[in-house]
Amino acid sequence: MIKVRTNSPEETISFAEKIGKLLHGGDTVAYRGGLGAGKTTFTRGLAVGMGLPDEVSSPTFALVNEYRGKNITMYHFDMYRIMNAEALETTGFYDYMSEDSVIVCEWTENIEGCLPKNAVNITIEHLGEDAREITVEGDERF
Repeated sequence: MIKVRTNSPEETISFAEKIGKLLHGGDTVAYRGGLGAGKTTFTRGLAVGMGLPDEVSSPTFALVNEYRGKNITMYHFDMYRIMNAEALETTGFYDYMSEDSVIVCEWTENIEGCLPKNAVNITIEHLGEDAREITVEGDERF
């Protein structure tokens, strides 16, 4: 487990970049954190660490955004409106999982029992204006 406090969006992105460098195809990242916690900002850093463009935007209205790199693809999901396994199945979520992609999910509280057991769990707590406490839990990489 890794736990850090960041005090600006730039620090959050920098920390996330380090985590992104540890990710590989087949990983699923599961975010926990309320509205405005910094999940999309963190995803920008993950993208940079994975060697992807950092033009990340929230998938709130699209449900999923795709970021392709030379060797890996990130699928960034928003599960805010997905409330159960049946609704998740209709999104095609499981079709995106592959050894050459990383799945990043916001609002995983709604689909908790549907995620892979080895998901990398990232909790972002909003402490104040730009301050965040970020906890990363996963396998031995973290």
